Amino acid sequence: MKPVKSVTIIDDPQVHEDQHVHAVYDQIASHFSSTRYKPWPIIAKFLSDLPTGWIGLDSGTGNGKYLPLPADRPGSILTIGLDRSRNLLQIAQHAGSEPGCPVTREVVWGDVLGDGWRSGVFDYTISIATIHHLASHDRRKLAVQVRATSRLLQAVSPVHGRVMIYVWAIEQDELSKRSIPASDTNGSDNPMTGEDVFVPWVMSQGQHTAKGKFKNDVETPVYNRYYHMFAKGELEQLTVQAADEFGLMVGSRESANTKGCRGVEIIQEGWERSNYYVELRRWVS
Repeated sequence: MKPVKSVTIIDDPQVHEDQHVHAVYDQIASHFSSTRYKPWPIIAKFLSDLPTGWIGLDSGTGNGKYLPLPADRPGSILTIGLDRSRNLLQIAQHAGSEPGCPVTREVVWGDVLGDGWRSGVFDYTISIATIHHLASHDRRKLAVQVRATSRLLQAVSPVHGRVMIYVWAIEQDELSKRSIPASDTNGSDNPMTGEDVFVPWVMSQGQHTAKGKFKNDVETPVYNRYYHMFAKGELEQLTVQAADEFGLMVGSRESANTKGCRGVEIIQEGWERSNYYVELRRWVS
């Protein structure tokens, strides 16, 4: 396994993402998808608990493994998948299909920092292993906030909208294949800054990339994917900042002291198998 390496971003964040995220996933889409098929338990439960008839967005859907859920009530909700990688979207479009029984999913090609949805159009949004690919704090905050296509807080209903966000954590468990190098938090005095790294993707012999199949006697390529590994408390802090700048009160609806106040409540937040997560609920008093 190739080591994880710390990285300092010196070019434009968009350029960095184009080279070390978008271009990489288009190359490794098929091999990557073959390793991503088991949903995280907390996300599966989140989707299973949603009311029948709700419509939501999976922002950064990848191979679409969450689009068929909930497994216990298939078809009870509709999740639309959005991703920047066309090659991954081609896989996501038929996520959950069985041999001889193809299924077509609703997928959209787009960037999580675009602007493509009406405010409040969705009942729920999920962002799983996506925001950590954005190469600056402001871009990560924007993805949670207002103007992004995922614009997770604005895209959901202000009355009942629910949001689930998952990102990779610096704190990796004993089953992880990654060891995150210690650093000085990229020169920041903030202990919740996290760590910018390259995580290598090594193609197996005989695997296909977008450019074709590599023969067994040819050295297979290594693709460095950019990640911002989140520190403890950083995701919650990012969410609170995004909500505050969006004009939302952070707390329960019961804590509002005026009628018509708009807010967001943190339902749960924590760490699961090398990831940090936060679940949010919009409300109006």
